Amino acid sequence: MRTVKQTDILTGSIPRQLLVFFLPIWFGTLFQQLYNTADTLIVGNFVGTNALAAVGATGAFVNLLVGLFVGLCSGAGVVVAQSYGARDIDAVDRQVHTALVFSVVIGALLTVLGLLTAEPVLRLMGTPAEILEDAALYLRIYFLGMIPQILYNMGTNILRAAGDSKRPLYFLIVASLVNIVLDVVFIAAFHWGVAGAALATVISQVASAVLTLRCLAGSQGMPWHLAASKLRMERAILVAICTIGIPAAAQSALYNVSNMMIQSCMNGFGTNTIAAWGVYGKIDFIFWMTINSLGIAITTFAGQNFGAKQYDRVHRGTRVCLTMAAGITIFISVVFYFAARPLFSLFSQDPEVIAVGVQMMQVLVPAYVTYVCIEILSGALRGCGDVRVPTLITVFCVCGLRILWLLTAVPVWHSVATVELSYPITWILASLLFIVYYKKGGWLRRCIAARHGA
Repeated sequence: MRTVKQTDILTGSIPRQLLVFFLPIWFGTLFQQLYNTADTLIVGNFVGTNALAAVGATGAFVNLLVGLFVGLCSGAGVVVAQSYGARDIDAVDRQVHTALVFSVVIGALLTVLGLLTAEPVLRLMGTPAEILEDAALYLRIYFLGMIPQILYNMGTNILRAAGDSKRPLYFLIVASLVNIVLDVVFIAAFHWGVAGAALATVISQVASAVLTLRCLAGSQGMPWHLAASKLRMERAILVAICTIGIPAAAQSALYNVSNMMIQSCMNGFGTNTIAAWGVYGKIDFIFWMTINSLGIAITTFAGQNFGAKQYDRVHRGTRVCLTMAAGITIFISVVFYFAARPLFSLFSQDPEVIAVGVQMMQVLVPAYVTYVCIEILSGALRGCGDVRVPTLITVFCVCGLRILWLLTAVPVWHSVATVELSYPITWILASLLFIVYYKKGGWLRRCIAARHGA
């Protein structure tokens, strides 16, 4: 067995190690979001409201398909993190090769699926006729970049599972700069509209994938050595990845199905509301990338410490991460609430779009804190290998209840605020169930028994 230096996740100050691991993930996610944010800023200011709405209308469908594989990537991250924490380096090497081959296969399937279903899904969502053609064009070009995007996401999960959250940040900085420069060239200079925005995003995804693969192939001191002869999918490893990844993928898919229904509801309020909702998603992402980055941090932290049999450290890390997440969320909420108008003005000069957007933020921002327990507790549970009950809680309490609300309450009280209230209502119920489930503690005994029996 080859040896490799362990990361500090297994030792030292928990708040410090979580923060050191979290910050590169946060900044990396920030630069990743610049892909679409740059599209939105430049399209909104150089093309117009219809083009802005076209890009915004694609978000829910993109998130649905991409979220499926990101969930599977998280399964690979947990498997690698547990093996790395247990110092089973040979297993890590085989897991990495299996995960990369799996990435190419799934990326190709997503490309075909996205190209075939782009326009039919947009029609099904009720996308207005005046933006349908541009929205479909954006999606078709965007989905040409699925393989590099999935390879990047899988590579990032592998590096983070081994405790390296810095290099993915560097790769995304480069890719984001490429995206911004190409946005300016393709949209402002060449006047290619939404096609230019999509093409810039695809090229930047290729850049991030190339950098990540070069890193994986040339890493020194890491517990793998990439070789073409070892690139195959081992059945046992694939089953282990899918056991954790499929529930996460299903959870993400159902989240996004409910979000597509919300997008469909928003489409019924007209182009200004669609544009405002698209812009809100770019601003709102500051919160989501923060809470998701903390979720990734605690998943890796819990995975490595669980693999090393440091179960008390798993619990202490979860409590620390919850405290960090609550404090940061309250700060973001206060800033967003009082800076709503200037934030929207960055993306659009249309006063009606800004007015609708400010109202959206005033409804949702105060409820952010009710989501914290869902992300952090599910991340800790996932890191230890427990995905079944967390998935059920999310599916039935968040997704199911949200869809029920949209189908019953919105037709009666037909307003944008009623659509938005589907979020806090479901967050509160799911958070309470996660707290009860985590505190009972039986999940940890089952995870330990399952790992020892494997």
